Amino acid sequence: MHTQKRRSSPRRSAATSEARRRPEYIAAVRYPDGSRDIFHVRNADDIDDARALVISEVGDLLSLVIAQRA
Repeated sequence: MHTQKRRSSPRRSAATSEARRRPEYIAAVRYPDGSRDIFHVRNADDIDDARALVISEVGDLLSLVIAQRA
């Protein structure tokens, strides 16, 4: 009899799957002069980390709203 060999798909490393599970955040910023910006935060561990990253990049701001992207 002839046996069929099944090719298995390569397994993903733990680092690759960890990077995919990392949440993405979107931040809306309003500056003191009334202008505004939207930022996409991809390398934050949690929402508090996302907030700290945006504040460190922007500096002086009037308001900040952050939400996790679905």
